Order: sequence, then structure tokens, then C-alpha cells
Amino acid sequence: MIVWINGAFGAGKSSAARELIDLIPNSTLYDPELIGGAVPLLLPPDRLPGTGDPWDLRIWRRLVVDAAAALLAEVGGVLVVPMTVLRQEHRDEIFGLLAARRIAVRHIVLTTDETILRARIEAREPHPGDPAGNGRSRQWYLDRVAPYRAALDGWLAADAYAVDNGSLTPEATAKVIADAVRTGEAGACGIVQTPEPTGETLAAGVLLFDDEDRVLLVDPTYKPGWEFPGGVVERGEAPARAAMREVAEETGLELASVPRLLVVDWEPPKPPAYGGMRFLFDGGRLTGGQADRVLLPCSELRGWRFATESEAEDMLPPVRFERLRWALRARERGTVLNLEAGVPVG
Repeated sequence: MIVWINGAFGAGKSSAARELIDLIPNSTLYDPELIGGAVPLLLPPDRLPGTGDPWDLRIWRRLVVDAAAALLAEVGGVLVVPMTVLRQEHRDEIFGLLAARRIAVRHIVLTTDETILRARIEAREPHPGDPAGNGRSRQWYLDRVAPYRAALDGWLAADAYAVDNGSLTPEATAKVIADAVRTGEAGACGIVQTPEPTGETLAAGVLLFDDEDRVLLVDPTYKPGWEFPGGVVERGEAPARAAMREVAEETGLELASVPRLLVVDWEPPKPPAYGGMRFLFDGGRLTGGQADRVLLPCSELRGWRFATESEAEDMLPPVRFERLRWALRARERGTVLNLEAGVPVG
């Protein structure tokens, strides 16, 4: 399990985390800032973000998860992670990757009052021998107070268990967090995901259309980019039946008949992804009443919308858009296309 302590830069996350490991049995402090400090040493300068924020690099987000999983495998128990995450898509990606490894996350946010927060930042001790560097660091922290407030007023307050530590010492803050974890008030994050594959996989998706022939796309919580309703074909399951099951699980819609195959696409492995066979089916046109019944009961999805082909190009990762593009051509022609890496063959 992970206890993830979120909050503004300078809110006291690290101080509370150091106290917390004395209150939660068999717990270990894990600071992803150590990973962030190593990333600039690994990447060529032209691959580093202009913002100076490692969170903008997907490699850091993946390394944060990989290191957490490796550390848990080594020490077991509970990891206490003090780390600011202000963008929901970053939270979705990281927590989704952890869920794929069956690692539960208890998400805590420190809701320090802005006046107190700014005073704490201004009072930060200078770095020894580098007062100018401390000034830059202080301003960097102050510049991120507004994004923190925006996140707290939006997705963050609804997602995490809030602890107002404005008047609390680090010891008292840790005690509140430990009690919330122990009693279950700070529940496990709702994101779920199938385990990460250890080899090539079979996956099946369904194209569903409205009366304007726009295609239904869904927004996963656990990875960037939009997707078609669908998922991994389970052992012993037929691809079309898997597609129907996934549509029902993700959207609440029950398909009345087995959908027609449009494309089969061989997705080659691109480490760390394994690739595999991808099936895309035609689920037909939804009536207005059916579209109104799309419920997204699954915690893996954040939203849905109908999109034109040109709109989908901006929403889907390139490999998925190519699969969609050829599936639409197959639908127009009433045929089935065999693709390799998104290109028709045969």
C-alpha cells in the first residue's frame, strides 16, 4: 500500500511524512524527488522540459511508479510518499499504473490556508552558501500556489482525503493522517486497471456511432489519450464477446447482437509495451435514447463524447487513430481489413 501525501509545494508534506513512518507499522519513506533529480542526468538536454518541472516528462512519471513497485517488492509494508501532483491527468496516469500492479493508494491532501502557506514559503531557510539559489526556489514555490488552489477547488478536493494542517505541527498532522488510514476514512483510490502485461496481448474495441456518424470515444483515467470502448480479451474468451463485455462494463450499454469485425491490427512491441493483436468491431448506430443511457459506471473512465474523424485525430494517440481511420474505411466498404502496425496488408 502507498500513502500519498499531496499538497502545495511548501505545505509540509515531507515533514509530516517523516513523522508518519513512526506511526504506521512497517512503513518506509519514499521521496520521488530523488528520481526527479536523476532524470536530468539521464536525458539529453534537448529532451528536458522548458518549464523545469520534471512532472512534464512521462519518463519521470513512469520511473516514479517503477521505483515504488521495486521498493515495495524489496521492503514490503507501506510506502509513505510526499509528492505534489496538481494535474489530474498526471494523477490518473501514476495511480493507474500503480493499480495495474495491484498497489493500493490512499490519497491525502494537505489543505494549508494560502496566507499560512505563503508565509511558510517566505520563511524557508536559505540554502547554505547559495542565497540566490534559495531566492529562485522560493519564487518557484510561490508561482505554484495558484495552480495548487485551482486543483484544490477542482478535482483534488473530491479525490483526496483533506487534512487542514495550517495550525498543526508535523507530528499532529501525521497523527491525523495515521488515524484516517487506520480507520479507513482515507479510503483506497478508486482507479482500477488490469495487471500490466508480461507478454503480447489480445485486445478488442468497439466503434459506436451517433446519428451523425460520429464515433464514441472514452477518456481513461489510467493513461493519457482517448480510446474506444474495449479492453483486453480474457483467457478463453472470444474477441467479439470480450468487446461486448467491455462496452457493457465501461458504458452501461448492452449490445443486442455480436458486432461485425472491421479490422485486425498487429501492434508490434515497442518496449516497455509488448504489443499484440487488436480487433476493432462495428457496434452500429446508437439511438438518441441509447446515447442518453451512457453512464460510465466504471472507475477506469473519466468521460465520453462523440467525435468526428478529424476531431478524433487530435484526441487519439497516432497508433489508435490509424486503426480508427482504416476501420472507418472498412465500414464504408463493407469489408474487413488486415493491418500490421496500422497499415493494410494482403
